[in-house]
Parts: sequence; C-alpha cells; structure tokens
Amino acid sequence: MVRSIRIIRHAAVFAAALLFGAGLTPAAFADGAPTTPNPDAAELNAYWTAARLTAALTGDPVRGAAAALSAPAASPTVDGPQPGEHIPPSRSFDGIPQAGTFFWTDATGSGRTCSGSVVRSPGHDLVLSAGHCLKGYSGTSPQRHLAFVPQYHDGLKPFGIFPIKSNGVYVSQEYYDLGEHAGAEYDFGFAVTEPNQDGKRLQDATGSVELLTNTGYLHVPVRMIGYPGGAQKPLECMSRTTEWPSDDPADPGTFPRIACDAFVGGTSGGPMLVPWPGGWAVIGVIGGYHTGGNTPQVSYSAYFGTATQALYRAAITGAPPAGPAS
Repeated sequence: MVRSIRIIRHAAVFAAALLFGAGLTPAAFADGAPTTPNPDAAELNAYWTAARLTAALTGDPVRGAAAALSAPAASPTVDGPQPGEHIPPSRSFDGIPQAGTFFWTDATGSGRTCSGSVVRSPGHDLVLSAGHCLKGYSGTSPQRHLAFVPQYHDGLKPFGIFPIKSNGVYVSQEYYDLGEHAGAEYDFGFAVTEPNQDGKRLQDATGSVELLTNTGYLHVPVRMIGYPGGAQKPLECMSRTTEWPSDDPADPGTFPRIACDAFVGGTSGGPMLVPWPGGWAVIGVIGGYHTGGNTPQVSYSAYFGTATQALYRAAITGAPPAGPAS
C-alpha cells in the first residue's frame, strides 16, 4: 500500500537538522594552520599513475545489481522497476569535486571500489560512503592503503589523492553485529582522510556537501552520482526518492528508494543529493536494502537518522571506531 506522505521539497529540507555544533572543531585542524607535504599521500600519488588508475579492477563488494543482471531478485516483493514506472536516464560526465571513488593497494594487488562524497566536517577531512563498502577496511590491520580520489575520471586526479587514516573507518557496531542484510538500516559509514600529497585537507581542496538527517523519505529533485565498475567516468541522474517498507525478513526496515537507470556495481556509497544554498546536501547513499538494490534501475539507501548522527559525531571527535566482534 502506498502511504500518503507529503513530498519534502528542497525548500523544506533547508530546515532539517544539521549535525554541526559549537565546540566540536579539533584544535589540530584550526583554519589557517600551515600545510606540509604528506609523504604517505605522495607515495600513493606516485604509485597511482594514470595507467594504473585506468587499469585498476573495479567493482562493488556486494551490491546486488551486478549479480541481478543474470539472476532474478529473491525477495518477497519484487526489488526493481514497478509495472509502468518511469525510469529516469543517467548520463556519464566528468563528475563534481565533492564526489569520488576509492582506490586500494596491498600485498595481494590493487583495485578501485565504490563511491563516496565529501561531507562538511570540523576537520575538513570526512568522506561518506556505504557501510558495506568501508567495513572491510576497518582498524589498522591489514593495511590496504585505502585512499579517496575526488572527481576521479579518465585516469585523472584533479585534487590529488587522500589516504584514509589508520583507524579512520567508522561503521556502526550494529552493522558489524547484524551483517549486511539484517543490518541494512545501518549501511552507511565515514572515512577520515589524511591531507593530500601537497598537505591540503580534503574539504579545503574540494568543498563539501551538507549532511542532513531526519528529513523523511520523499525528496524531489534528487541528484544521484556513482562510479560504475569498469567505467572511467561517474554517472549522474535526476529523480526523486520515495518510501520503501521492506517485507523481506532478511533485509528489514524502511528505506529511501530511487529509480535511476544503469546504477550497477561500483556505484554503492554514491550520494543522493538535494539542492542546498550554495551547492548540495546529502540525504542518502546507495546501499541499505539488498545492499543498494538487485537491479540497475532501482537503488536504495539506509535512512539517515539518529544512528547516522551518532556515527558522524564519533568520526569527527576521533572516538575509537567500532569493529567486527573478535
């Protein structure tokens, strides 16, 4: 049954709760602090040449879209386009400074994974993505040298490369404990970055989007951006989000749902953006229900509420991150 809920237009979204409060700015990140080159970022910047960037094997750890191309969804209600539903087209473009993708390298190889966005934070250093994208990089070991490249396209690093700090991955403990499906409502995460090779902080280099919580499920217009696996440019699509109450006991909860064509594996963690004064605000990321959806035409997000606020505050204050049960 479709519930009658007033669509939250972007003018109303402006009044939504923001997460930034007085007294949360770490002294070490005070504006105007001198920058010094970051040797870790310099090493990664030298390693990730254009040839390596374009050759990196890409993908999404578990987003259902790639598998669904050859197999039907197995949920009680069909996960995908509804009969007669309009599916807005997506287009390939060069991206925006506040969105990007992750690259990793370790003793076993290297690759590219998922999508993310730069959210406003006191430390000017925070990336938002999906929990299922980030949870494999938690803690200090194994060191996989995960790094974020904002506005990556065609082998280019317009703003350089930003290593993720050791112990800088924040995913809810509930997501670790419940898993990707039973914990679908917690499928979001934050990654704290180090400065790039020139010593510049992420937000100072790219700008940021506002993080909004508790704004409801219905938004229009929504601009969704994600990096498909195997593509050298991101996709964008204009659509709207609606409310999806799950009747799949394996993936319980209520989720924002959005129809946009061609969002396959690799796009997980990509932001769902609404207009905001001077730019954009993020109200969701590709993930949640069925880890983002079982078809390329329909995607989902975990709802951003009090759990998102708590995780954000943990990330910006440097609290010990959660982790898998030992």
